[in-house]
Amino acid sequence: MLSLPTSAQIDLSTQAFGAKSQGLGTVKLYHQDAWSLFNNVGALDRIEDSEIGLALDQRYGIQELSTAALSLVFKKPVGSLGIGVSRFGGEFFQQHRLELGLSTTRGILSFGAKAAWFQTYIEGFGTGNALLLSLGGLAELGPRFFFGAQLSNLNQAKISKQSSQPIPTLLTLGITYLPAKNLEIHSELEKDLNHPPLFKLGLNYQLENWIFLRTGIHSAPNSLHFGIGLRKKKYGLDYALGQTTALGSTHHLSLFLKH
Repeated sequence: MLSLPTSAQIDLSTQAFGAKSQGLGTVKLYHQDAWSLFNNVGALDRIEDSEIGLALDQRYGIQELSTAALSLVFKKPVGSLGIGVSRFGGEFFQQHRLELGLSTTRGILSFGAKAAWFQTYIEGFGTGNALLLSLGGLAELGPRFFFGAQLSNLNQAKISKQSSQPIPTLLTLGITYLPAKNLEIHSELEKDLNHPPLFKLGLNYQLENWIFLRTGIHSAPNSLHFGIGLRKKKYGLDYALGQTTALGSTHHLSLFLKH
């Protein structure tokens, strides 16, 4: 029987993608970029242009806990299409994920759906495959308030047909408040069906037109996050540092190019 030995906060089914999200305490729902495909497919259609993103994550100095991801988003008049791939793990344990998502906007609401092919490999146990279905949305409640939601793995798939080990089913709800043109405040509550809820809080401050400073907190495990973002026309670079007392530091780097 194939079983899943990784932490639910690290594997590909639950983690936040992109260094911007990591720098904000892993909040996911509001960001409108290539990583919306992974983080909240409902926000995917709010990108301004087609975009490609590349992300790398290194955790606690352990190569087996590293992640690499690529995301492509195509902006069309009727909506946006996203295609993404990601890989987590090392020689003895690996996860791979292939994503396909669609998103559109109607009035104040952007919403979308995606399907993901999720593969898990454990040396000595074999390979498991599963299809995950997810829904997401982002609503503009006013000029300064946004509400986001995503339900991941709504079909409650398991890591293989032969295994009873479930892949986490997550419901994430969040509010973003924009008190000033250069400041964002994000708060989210994330609930795994089988675990207590997690709370996240992040601040994004635009210091100059081309530089952003970020910080955030995350519960269970308690962690502090810091980040910086650089923008130059249609190019962008983000870096984030996460610190967990019991485990150590994580490093996150992502790049994007708009077309």
